[in-house]
Parts: sequence; C-alpha cells; structure tokens
Amino acid sequence: MRILVQRVTSARVTVAGETVGEISPQGQGLLALVGVTHDDDAAKAQRLAEKLWQLRILDDEKSASDIGAPILVVSQFTLYGNTTKGRRPTWNAAAPGAVAEPLVDAVADALTALGAEVATGAFGAHMKVELVNDGPVTVLLEL
Repeated sequence: MRILVQRVTSARVTVAGETVGEISPQGQGLLALVGVTHDDDAAKAQRLAEKLWQLRILDDEKSASDIGAPILVVSQFTLYGNTTKGRRPTWNAAAPGAVAEPLVDAVADALTALGAEVATGAFGAHMKVELVNDGPVTVLLEL
C-alpha cells in the first residue's frame, strides 16, 4: 500500500460536476492518494492510517492529530503504475477493485476512528481532484 500525501490549504473531488468530497481547513489539511497492491491487508491499512495521522509535516512540525487537520482520502491505482519498459505504463501491480476498494475504505475508517475529520472521493469513478498544495509538501508513505 502506498499513500501519496500532500499538505493542502484546500482540496476537493468532483465526479460529473458534483462535489463528492471536500476539505477546507482553517489552516492546513492533508490530501491522501491511496494505492493498493495485491498483498495489502487491513492491518497495513491501519498502520498507514496511524502513520498518516501522526506524520509531522504541518507547520511547526505538527501532525494532523496535533491540530485536528482534516484529511481527504482518494483512491489512486496509478500509484502502482510501472514505467520501466516502453512508453505506456502497466498496472499489473495495482490490486483489482474488489480488493482495493475495501482497503481504501479501511484507511478512511481507521482515520475516522483515530479522530480525524475525513472526506473521500468516489472509488472507481473518473474524478477531478482540485487542491492547493501548501509549501509545496508531498511525501510518499509506504510499508
């Protein structure tokens, strides 16, 4: 499992022109793009959610848990794209939707259980993600 995290001042996801998830923090929040591979499980989702919640990438070395920063969780199978051969990525390392969707949900649910305000995208949909990256700060979490 991989989570590409961006520190943001705002972020939203729209599907067919309708907003499905949005965060507008008073200060900073996090956009978490979550990719799932074949051997991932609920335990990994829990550990990565905890790591994300405690990650000190906000101002003054604070974490989302320190300031109650909101988190927008969006599925992103392309995090497992392989570009080593040719010009067209392959997606063989990305888990199929039936495996990935419950694990992306598990990340969002674990964050909620930890006390985070969580918004989500729409799994499998063609999403438009808008964000204002603050810094910019972008970090890849992986187990």
